Amino acid sequence: METAGKLTNVQLELLKLFQYDLPDTQLAEIKNILVRYFAKSAADEMDKLWAENGWTNETMEAWANEHLRKSNQ
Repeated sequence: METAGKLTNVQLELLKLFQYDLPDTQLAEIKNILVRYFAKSAADEMDKLWAENGWTNETMEAWANEHLRKSNQ
């Protein structure tokens, strides 16, 4: 999908919806709604990955304790 210099479908739709100035409080509410939507989408996708891969809290602990740095030698 080529978007350099072009607006995305989401940007175009939002421009159509909001062709007027909003008070700062309403703008903040809309931003909050969008943040919650995308956060929920990300959480849902992570839940799906956990279920598909059989990940557990122990998996996360093991990953957190891995040393992934390369040796300088």
